[in-house]
Amino acid sequence: MTDPISDFLTRLRNASRARLEECAIPHSKFKESLAAILTAEGYVLGHSVGADAQGHKTVVVKMKYVDGAPAITGLARVSTPGRRLYTRYTEIPRVLNGLGISILSTSKGLMKDADCRRTKAGGELVCNVW
Repeated sequence: MTDPISDFLTRLRNASRARLEECAIPHSKFKESLAAILTAEGYVLGHSVGADAQGHKTVVVKMKYVDGAPAITGLARVSTPGRRLYTRYTEIPRVLNGLGISILSTSKGLMKDADCRRTKAGGELVCNVW
């Protein structure tokens, strides 16, 4: 696996389409921060850090459904290992005209697009969620 963030997003996308209650993903601080942002924005019910059968740390994300439909309708990885995309805070794109969010990796940590505009922090555009 060369891109663990794409793997994280793909596991969430597959879990929501398969209507699973929760999804376990190998742990990293970055993935835990991504899960925290998704929880705060209401795309997932919650997240916790646990261990799998072999004792490896995992991030367990509880999926959210609204009237049987997944709360996450789309996830897109923007910046990839082969093509990093950095943006200024004035150039952060609006996802679905404000209905979705962009997540950026800044010098102040992972932040959603509105927080980046408010604190005037640019960075690497990690993904878009809608």
